Amino acid sequence: MRGEASRIADRVSRDSLAPKLRATGEDAWRIGNELFTITNVLDHHVQLERALTDPSRPVEDKVAVLKELIGSTAHPMTMEIMTDLAGRKWSRAQHIANAVEDFGVDAMMYYADATGTTLQVSIELAELHSALLNLPVVRSKLHDESAPAQARIQLLHNVLGNTGFNKVTMRLAEHATCNPRNRRYLETIQWLINKFSRHMGESMITVTTAAPLNIEQIKKLTAVYTAKLNHPVHINSVVDPTVIGGMRIQVGDEVTDNTVIAQLQKLHRSVQASA
Repeated sequence: MRGEASRIADRVSRDSLAPKLRATGEDAWRIGNELFTITNVLDHHVQLERALTDPSRPVEDKVAVLKELIGSTAHPMTMEIMTDLAGRKWSRAQHIANAVEDFGVDAMMYYADATGTTLQVSIELAELHSALLNLPVVRSKLHDESAPAQARIQLLHNVLGNTGFNKVTMRLAEHATCNPRNRRYLETIQWLINKFSRHMGESMITVTTAAPLNIEQIKKLTAVYTAKLNHPVHINSVVDPTVIGGMRIQVGDEVTDNTVIAQLQKLHRSVQASA
């Protein structure tokens, strides 16, 4: 939980700089990557976080620290964002890293907007989430910080194989495992899905079935969930032959699993319990 001061600092900073960040177009890719790197550095250097959030320290001193941290090769927008954040009040020192990460995700969304791939990325994130639901061992390894970050990234690439995911999807998926930030892997992916859905003004409804949904099924699900949630929704159809039949529907963190495989597993547990 962030304190009130941190929530205000994060929101006001992002709202005020959003037009400039959006206007960077395809440069937002570079900015997002730089901000993710800075997030990782801050997470592993508490004293640096304190230096940038100390209210008794002049802003000029903080800017000097930032220049030493970022160097002269960073994008000017990256420096502007960090300078703005360093000049605000924070409830706790570590909250500034949360804000930097938020800006990093924003940058990736603006890059996706600039390249016309926002919907594609949101769908691919939902597909990744769906694919990992039944892989608890893999999920555990993806956020296991006792393993080297590069090893976790390699595992992610091995799992994804030749999916052909957009580079924004891949970068976000890598960030989730490279720097878990005390979150479980699927928790981070769901957080990203929610951010993209809000960005597009829609909710993502992921429906997993053994065979592709037809147009009439998609229309019916769209109508049902638009009425239920009282705002536009996007149906992300994921095909998984192992579910055999039925549907698994995920809305945010809520999963309704009426697949045949889920019913068989439930029956199996019931038989074991009564044996």
